[in-house]
Amino acid sequence: MRLPHITKSRRHLLSLASVAALAPLSAQVSAETITVATVNNADMVVMQSLTSEFEKAHPDITLDWVVLEENVLRQRLTTDVATQGGQFDVMTIGTYEVPIWAKHGWLTKLDNLPEDYQVDDLIKPVRDGLSVTEGEKKGLYALPFYGESSMLYYRKDLFEQAGIEMPEQPTWSQVNDWAAKLNSADEGVYGICLRGKPGWGENMAVLGTMVNSFGGRWFNEEWEPQLDSPAWSEAINFYVDMMGKYGPPGATSNGFNENLALFSSGKCGMWVDATSAAGKLYNPKESSVADKLGFAPAPIAKTEKGSHWLWSWALAIPESSKSKDAAQTFITWATSQEYVNLVGEREGWASIPPGTRVSTYENQSYKDAAPFAGFVMDAITSADPTDPTLEPVPYVGVQMVTIPEFQSIGTQVGQMIAAALAGQMSVEQALSSAQRSTERTMRQSGY
Repeated sequence: MRLPHITKSRRHLLSLASVAALAPLSAQVSAETITVATVNNADMVVMQSLTSEFEKAHPDITLDWVVLEENVLRQRLTTDVATQGGQFDVMTIGTYEVPIWAKHGWLTKLDNLPEDYQVDDLIKPVRDGLSVTEGEKKGLYALPFYGESSMLYYRKDLFEQAGIEMPEQPTWSQVNDWAAKLNSADEGVYGICLRGKPGWGENMAVLGTMVNSFGGRWFNEEWEPQLDSPAWSEAINFYVDMMGKYGPPGATSNGFNENLALFSSGKCGMWVDATSAAGKLYNPKESSVADKLGFAPAPIAKTEKGSHWLWSWALAIPESSKSKDAAQTFITWATSQEYVNLVGEREGWASIPPGTRVSTYENQSYKDAAPFAGFVMDAITSADPTDPTLEPVPYVGVQMVTIPEFQSIGTQVGQMIAAALAGQMSVEQALSSAQRSTERTMRQSGY
């Protein structure tokens, strides 16, 4: 069979067609893949869902996601960064890890951010918490994805039915009394929901602020552990007793996400937790109590000092990454005003990542959609990690102690208190064991 004659011009057109057909494949092959490790919180799930928006704007970069539960994420990232494993190009870490890891030389300093990123728009306490503030390593080492403090959420309809009026500043004693009135376990409504899942960033986040407010502290000025002090005993006995009477069953399995699900489905009369939950709870698509939600400052006991925490989930680039430029392109996009506006338009303004930029709290669309906006800004800016306790302390941190040993100490103490909450030991036994364990760790570390 004789093949048809192909003219020079037709060969040229076929060649162009072949190049055009292969172009998308070539672009795909040449795209640089970066691996992003993040926590399975709602705001991060939204970030992952917007992958196509980022890749459309940056076709030379492909995102590969590793999304993990909070405690698992922390273990994986700590192991990887300490061993320079290089598994991840972007790490979701917080105000505890950033200054410590930066001083170890494990994180990339972010000193060449583009001018249009507007770094001065970042809320100062949040930005400072992600920086080394003195010495040769001084600088910013992570960009805040969202920032938060803590506050009290409550059901206005249940309060009204019970004849309870929320004061300007609630106390833990009042919260206990209200929980007794609101508790209706037979109807599936529990008076109070608090974190019980063990972990330095889970149950100990809430309990750290509770202990502060009861007049306690982690260490005295000589770095001697104070877990067997009267203030710790009073605070933890109060917590275990209240949760045992008025909290949901199986509370030792409940962290932030589990309690968010419980409250948003109408199963909690009150919940003390992160201000970052407010947008989800006010969103009727995600919360059955959106039109019944009230909020107030985090409760206090003997003092307001350290009664509400300061935290930021942030995006950092480990020194072990081989794709630092692509990683910086991503983290500047995901923490930018542009991203905030994108989420506001797609998900609703109440659902944007809060607590990072001054401009967010000046945005009329956000203020109209989020009646809690000013309240949250005040909570974030009034939390003082440098003066968190009634008595003086040698450390920085409200709900945490920013020393490398705290990750282990906080988790061990959290496990012992969870055992007391589960009825496996008394509070006194838990705190005695926690004191001995912490003394041993601090002694081995040379304090």
